[in-house]
Amino acid sequence: MTVLHLLRHAEHRLQNRVVAGRLPGIGLSAHGREEAARAAARLADRGIAAIYSSPLERARETAEIVAAQLALPVVVRDELNELDFGEWTGSTFEAVRLDPRWPPWATFRSIAAIPGGETMREVQRRIVEILIELHQVHGDAAVLLVSHGDVIRSGLAFALGMPLDMFGRLEVATASLSTVRIDVAGIRVVAVNERGPAITAA
Repeated sequence: MTVLHLLRHAEHRLQNRVVAGRLPGIGLSAHGREEAARAAARLADRGIAAIYSSPLERARETAEIVAAQLALPVVVRDELNELDFGEWTGSTFEAVRLDPRWPPWATFRSIAAIPGGETMREVQRRIVEILIELHQVHGDAAVLLVSHGDVIRSGLAFALGMPLDMFGRLEVATASLSTVRIDVAGIRVVAVNERGPAITAA
């Protein structure tokens, strides 16, 4: 049984102000570094064998704080990268919500596309592929994947058999931990949006 912990990056400097997307050079805020340290403490007794991270600074910085606690290297994987927000990258959320292309994207994630960006189907495909790959590579071990909210939600939606149009019902806060496990019986969601005491899989 492979246990795959999905950690959303901690709060970054532009959180809730602009659509950061794949903009370079956006690191964690002071609060975000505290969030990451608390996440590292929660992960200390999880038996993590490997750490994988999105290439973006906010995710790598979160992963490196955890890695320092666990004495493990961080392996960067493009499959964990943020959703490509295309033309909306760097815009304020208010401006994006005024775009007439926003309502279809917000409502029908399964078929809509961001102008110049990615579809949620593409995001889901890459996160599911790396989950399966890491199950095959790591076998009966626990691994940590540090990624982004929409990426993690799409992976959880797959594991739950949930339509992508409903994935917004899953809360994935900054520095929160969601956990799935994969074994011969398939894939199972163990925890979602965990921010408190450790949860032990049954």
